[in-house]
Amino acid sequence: MEQLLFLVIFYLLPTLISSIHNSTTEGCAIIRPPRDGGIRYRGLTQEQIRSVHILPVDYEIEYICRGSRIIVGPKVRKCLPDGTWTDMNHLSRCLLVCPRSWMSLENGRATLQPSGQPVEGTVLHYSCHAGFLLNGFNISHCTKLGKWDSPKPLCVYDSNYTGKKKLYIGALFPMSGGWPGGQACLPAAQMALDLVNNRSDILPDYELELIHYDSMCDPGEATKLLYDLLYTEPIKIVLMPGCSSVSTLVAEAARMWNLIVTLDDLEERVKEAGIEISVRQSFLTDPAVAVKNLKRQDARIIVGLFYETEARKVFCEVFKEKLYGKKHVWFLIGWYADNWFKIKDPAINCTVENMTEAVEGHVTTEIVMLNPETVRGASNLTSQEFLVQLMSRLGGKNPEETGGFQEAPLAYDAMWALALALNKTVAPLRAKGWALEDFNYNNKEITAEIYRALNTSSFEGVSGHVVFDAQGSRMAWTLIEQLQAGSYKKIGYYDSTKGNLSWYGNDKWIGLGPPADQTKVIKEFRYLSQKLFVSVSVFAGLGIILGIVCLSFNIYNSSIRYIQNSQPYLNNMTAVGCVLALAAVFPLGIDGLHVHRSQFPVVCQFRLWLLGLGFSLAYGSMFTKIWWVHTVFTKKDEKKEKRKHLEPWKLYVTVAVLLAIDVISLLIWQIMDPLHITVEKFTKEAPKEDLDVLIQPLLEHCSSEKMNTWLGVVYGYKGLLLLLGIFLAYETKSISTEKINDHRAVGMAIYNVSVLCMITAPVTMILSSQQDASFAFASLAIIFSVYITLVVLFVPKIRRLITRGEWQSEQQDTLKTGSSTNNNDEEKSRQLERENRELQKIIQEKEERVTELRGQLAERQALRSRRRTSVQNQNQNHSVPSSQAEPPSYSTPTDKQSLPPSFSNSSNLYQGEGKLSRNNCHNSRLPLLYK
Repeated sequence: MEQLLFLVIFYLLPTLISSIHNSTTEGCAIIRPPRDGGIRYRGLTQEQIRSVHILPVDYEIEYICRGSRIIVGPKVRKCLPDGTWTDMNHLSRCLLVCPRSWMSLENGRATLQPSGQPVEGTVLHYSCHAGFLLNGFNISHCTKLGKWDSPKPLCVYDSNYTGKKKLYIGALFPMSGGWPGGQACLPAAQMALDLVNNRSDILPDYELELIHYDSMCDPGEATKLLYDLLYTEPIKIVLMPGCSSVSTLVAEAARMWNLIVTLDDLEERVKEAGIEISVRQSFLTDPAVAVKNLKRQDARIIVGLFYETEARKVFCEVFKEKLYGKKHVWFLIGWYADNWFKIKDPAINCTVENMTEAVEGHVTTEIVMLNPETVRGASNLTSQEFLVQLMSRLGGKNPEETGGFQEAPLAYDAMWALALALNKTVAPLRAKGWALEDFNYNNKEITAEIYRALNTSSFEGVSGHVVFDAQGSRMAWTLIEQLQAGSYKKIGYYDSTKGNLSWYGNDKWIGLGPPADQTKVIKEFRYLSQKLFVSVSVFAGLGIILGIVCLSFNIYNSSIRYIQNSQPYLNNMTAVGCVLALAAVFPLGIDGLHVHRSQFPVVCQFRLWLLGLGFSLAYGSMFTKIWWVHTVFTKKDEKKEKRKHLEPWKLYVTVAVLLAIDVISLLIWQIMDPLHITVEKFTKEAPKEDLDVLIQPLLEHCSSEKMNTWLGVVYGYKGLLLLLGIFLAYETKSISTEKINDHRAVGMAIYNVSVLCMITAPVTMILSSQQDASFAFASLAIIFSVYITLVVLFVPKIRRLITRGEWQSEQQDTLKTGSSTNNNDEEKSRQLERENRELQKIIQEKEERVTELRGQLAERQALRSRRRTSVQNQNQNHSVPSSQAEPPSYSTPTDKQSLPPSFSNSSNLYQGEGKLSRNNCHNSRLPLLYK
C-alpha cells in the first residue's frame, strides 16, 4: 500500500505564535488601540507592556472591543521589517452591532450595503418577492447607537399576482480573505441564474433567486452566516459554499437540515484507492511547527491544501527545513498564479531564490475549468462567449486581479447543473403529490429526489462535460502540471469520467526518478559467518571421531579388570553423551542461509534435544559415579560394609532417572509451548552509498512464548546438578576405591564441565543478538567440555594399557609374577584397612577394661573409708592405748597420675606410624591391686 503524507492546512482564526525579545532594537513602535477597544499582547505581562516601547519584527497584536462592540477593519496587525504595521491604510474601529433580526424579511429580501456586519454606516435595502407588496420603508440605516433608524417593514400577499414561484439558493461566496474567489464566481452564478430564469423549458413555473453572504473564507465567520441562512426566511433549497475550509464546515452542518451540498472528500478518495494517509498536520498562521513535524515523520509525498498566501509561508519553512529535493515531492492546488512564489511577501523572510529552489519540481492538479473545444452546451454559450459576457459583468476589471476568475466557469456550470436537476425532479415529485415549493428542512423525500437528479445529470458546459459521481462530486478532466526550471509545464491529463490518464512523459525529477513514498527499507538477515561455522564444525567432527574411538576402546577392552573397575558401561554413556553434545554444534550453526524458513523449527528441535540428551548422558553418568563414591565413604562402618558390594544396576537406574527427568521436561516444554522461529529487528542502518534506502538488520532465533520461564526451569535444575557435582568431587578427592578406580578423573572432568557451563549459559543469553559471538562461545564451550572429559577419562586408560602391556586377557594378567604398581597399592591399602579395624577393636576392649578397673578401685577406697571410721569409733568406746600397733594400710591410688602408664591414656597403645602388634597390649602390662 502506498503511503501518502497529507498536509491539511486550514486558514482559521488568526493566532499569535511568536517569541518576544525585549532586548531587540529593531521592530515597530506600540500603536494606540481603537476607541472603545484595546490591544491584546500575546506573551507579555502588564509590567512588560508598560515597559516595552518597541515590539520585534513578526510580532502580532490583536484588537479587542469592549462590551458588545465588534471590530470592523483589520483585527490583527503584524510588525514588518521596515518598522510599520500591516494594513495601516485600513482603519480599525469598535462599533455597536444593530439587531440582526432586521436583516431577514419574510417573503422578501434584505440586502446589506456594504456587505458584512450591520454596524454604524451600513444600510439595509428591502424588497419583496414576486406576489408580495412591501408595507413600510424600503431602507433603514444603522446608527452609532446600534439601532436601526426605521421600523422593519412587512411583505404582504398580492392577491392579484399570477407569476412564478420562487426557489431560493443560499450561497457563501468569499469576497475577501485568503481566497476572494467570489469576486468572479458570484457574477458568473448570477449570469447563469438570469439565463435559466429566462428559459421557458427549464423550471417554467419557478424562478431561482440567490441569497449570498461574504464568508471571507473564514470558518468562524461562515458559521455565523450559515446560522443566518438557515434560521431566517425564506427557506433555501440548496447551499453553495465557496472556499475549502468553509465547504468542510457547510458539508458537516448541511446533513442536519437535509440540504444539498457538494464536497469532494480527499481522504475518503485516497483510502478507496488503497493509499494510506500516514499523518495530518494543520496550522493557523505559522506553519513552522507543522513543517518540522512532517520532516520528523519522514514525509515524502505531501499534499498541501492551502491558499496562495499560506503557500508562500509554507515553502519558506520548507526551504529552512530542507524538505524538498530528490527525496520529496509536493502536490499543490493548481489555481495559484504562475509566479506566486516570486511575489514579495512581507510575511516571510525568504528570498525569491530561496522560494524558487524550494518549489522546484512540485506538481499541481486542477480541474480543466474552461472547455478547450468550441461547442455549445446547455446554456447555448461557448466557453469563449462566456468569457466575453463575464468580462462585461465585471466592468472591465483585470482578470488577473479578480479573485476566482479561473474558477468562474465552474460556478456558472454549477448553477446550470442545479437548475437542470431541479427541473428533472418536478415530474417525479408531482407524481407523489409533492412540489418543489413544499421543500423544508425536514423533508427527506424531496432531498433524495434532488440527489438522484444531480447524480444522473450529464451535459456540456463552458467548463467541459459536466457529470457527477455517486457522492455528488464533479467528475471532470484534471490538468496535471509540474514546475520545471521556474515555469509550469503540462505533463498530463486525467479523465475521471472514464478513469483514463493521458501522460506526456515529459516530467522531470531532481533525482533518478520520482521519489519513493517513504524511505525504502531493505530487510537483510544476519547470518552466521561461514568461516567460523566450518572451523568449529571441523573441531566438532574431530571430537565426534575421538568419542567414537574412546567408546570403541572401552567396549573392546571391557574384559580387562582395570577397565572393569572403572565401570565401563557408565563410561560408555559418557562417550555417547559427548558425541550427542558435539552433534548439537551443527544445528547450532544452521540458520536461514542453509534451510527454508518453514524448516527452521525442526532445526530448533534438533538443537534442544541433542544438547539436552547429550548433557544428561555425559554429565549424568559422571555424576552417578561421584555420587556413589561419596555415599559409600561417608556412611557408618556397618552401612559402609554393606554398600561396598557395588551393584551396577543401581548406577544405571540413577543415570536413567536423570535422563528421564530431562526427557519428560523437554516433552512437556515442546507440547505446551513448542519452539518456533522469531525474528529480532535491529536499528535501521544507512548504507555507505547516497541512496534513499535503509538497511533493516534481522536475526532469526529459536524461541517460544514463555522462553524465559522454560530456560529458568532447565537452567535451575542443571545448575543445581552442577553445583552438587562440584561439591561431591571436592569431598571425594582424597578417597581411593577399587570399585571405581577413575573417580578422581571424573571429579576433574566435573570441575571443568561445571565451570564452563555456568559461565557459558548467562554469556550466551547476553550475546544472543550477536550471532557470531553467541555461536562461538556456546559451541567452543561444548567442544572444550567434551574434549576435556574424553581426554581425562579415556586417555589415561589407553596410555596405561599401551605402556604397561596389559592388552592380554585377565587370566594372563593374573599369572604374572608381580602385580602392577596400582594393584600393589590396592593390596597394601586393603591390608592396612584390616589391621586398622583389628586395632580399633583391641583399643575399645582395653578402654572398657580400664573403665571397669577404675570402678573397682573406687569401690575399695569407699570400703576402706568406712572401715577406718568404724575402728575409730571402737577405739573411743574401749579406750584402746595409743601405743597399740595400727592395722596395716593399703596403697590407694586416688588420681590418674597414680595409675600405671598403660592406664593413663589409651593413645599410648598406638605407635608412631599407627601400627600396633597384639603383644604390645598384653595383660601382663596392667598392674592390678587386690585386697
